[in-house]
Amino acid sequence: MKIVVCIKHVPDVQSERRLEDGRLVRGEDDVLNELDENAVEAAVSLVEDHGGEVVALTMGPEDAEDGVRRALQMGADRGVVVSDDTLEGADVVTTARALAAAIDRLGEVDLVVTGMASLDAMTSMLPGALAAALGRPALTLANGLEVDSGTVSVTRSVGAVREVLSCPLPALVSVTDQANDPRYPNFAAMRAAKKKPVEFWSAGDIGIEAAAPGVGVVDSEARPARQAGTIRTDAGQAGRELAAWLVDSKLV
Repeated sequence: MKIVVCIKHVPDVQSERRLEDGRLVRGEDDVLNELDENAVEAAVSLVEDHGGEVVALTMGPEDAEDGVRRALQMGADRGVVVSDDTLEGADVVTTARALAAAIDRLGEVDLVVTGMASLDAMTSMLPGALAAALGRPALTLANGLEVDSGTVSVTRSVGAVREVLSCPLPALVSVTDQANDPRYPNFAAMRAAKKKPVEFWSAGDIGIEAAAPGVGVVDSEARPARQAGTIRTDAGQAGRELAAWLVDSKLV
């Protein structure tokens, strides 16, 4: 079984992130998207149970290789980085088209696994867009995943309801952070990852031409520094003072 796990190299959520020319600055304190670690774990676990290979795939600048290397440390067998200046600033539709073209180039792929969202934009739109570009069924937001006899089955929670869904392979599945506990690579896995192959493909290699993004940032400004709060000692009037503040602040 061949599984492609799509990952993203994103700015660390603990770092000071900023926009320049309407684009999120990358290359400073970037890490593998935390929610994609669950996707890598799901893919690697399936191959451990059923055999096959896991290909870690990403699109981004050249240093996105670092994210792929992390996936290789977690057990993926090889990696592919789609990197091209013409794809800079791509929206979700262009990204989905590029990833779909790369997956097609990889040959017969049984299953595509993604995380539930990337922590830089948090749109959660990529899994559905990628499935549409591939022409495959999508089982999204899975907190459990199994493959048996050419069928993939997932469980997911919708409010208080537990759903069990299945479809034939090939398919796409996105997993939540409740799906598993991602493994932490040991020293041997880190050393082994250095010998695993990583290929770099351009837009021409996967046969696509970049299109102008359909969405963009019109304006942005830095978040204002947090102001110190006001502490009031309740002497019987705190309720009235709070109500007056809400009205003055036009919060009610």
